[in-house]
Amino acid sequence: MFHMMNEARIGVGLGAVMLGYAGYEVSRDYARQRNQGRPITGAGKDAAQPPVPILQHADVRRMLLAQKSYVEGGLALELYCARLVDELHTGEPQAAREAGVLLEVLTPIAKSWPSEWGLEANSLAIQVLGGYGYTRDFMVEQYWRDNRLNMIHEGTHGIQALDLLGRKVVMDGGAGLKLLARRIGETIQRAGQLEGLAVPANELAAALQRLGTATKAAWATGVPEEALANATPYLQAFGHVVLAWLWLDVALAVSRPGPAAGAFGQGKLAAMRYFFAYELPKIDAWLGVVSRREALVRGLPDEAF
Repeated sequence: MFHMMNEARIGVGLGAVMLGYAGYEVSRDYARQRNQGRPITGAGKDAAQPPVPILQHADVRRMLLAQKSYVEGGLALELYCARLVDELHTGEPQAAREAGVLLEVLTPIAKSWPSEWGLEANSLAIQVLGGYGYTRDFMVEQYWRDNRLNMIHEGTHGIQALDLLGRKVVMDGGAGLKLLARRIGETIQRAGQLEGLAVPANELAAALQRLGTATKAAWATGVPEEALANATPYLQAFGHVVLAWLWLDVALAVSRPGPAAGAFGQGKLAAMRYFFAYELPKIDAWLGVVSRREALVRGLPDEAF
């Protein structure tokens, strides 16, 4: 039953990705054809000029690039986990064992991360469309409502977080976390040899180290209530480190000569840079409460709510 549940959780994550992706495509296409506003120059706006597509406005580009980083990164995560499922059933004994270990630690991320950030992509799609996004003239509001369920069924965020920090990263002496760290380290080493990817490679290495330090700090006292009170921020930080790794791996792929060059590759590299610039720094706040075993939520009396 648990094998079935684990693969179902990957399926939930994939569904969340695709709902986010559908919203991204609608909002991207809308931004290309919706004319409003004029560019701001040193001389101000020229009212005599025709309005431009909202895609040319920096904040709209930010929202579209955020969506792209969430949904395409989430898709990379789900495809990687699906490959691990294949290796688990068809690989050579050593590869199958490693696939099983990685799936143990990655399944909570495969379910929870796309459910949260695919939903955020849908929220941004609504924002790009403005008032239209809140009406049934476009599908983005339906995508958001459908995607909201994915944070709940097949295990809520809180359950996935308890599973990750309470079981998966400590089982078998931390074998899953160690193997994942080794895989991430291999990507970091390859990316560090490329001039354009050395900086994000170093940033990912530092993030991975902070994640490991926070994991040890959470369990420093050996008291489960202290470690697990902030399991959800830990899950969020863990997911962002995994997604940064996958984006760096994608960047390595499109940096090689071949058909991925041009606008396609440029878009992938931009999404990777967005994730490292805007998303990966968020882990410090999440890991902060984990490392100090913040007691606020578990120490507050019931009557205070």
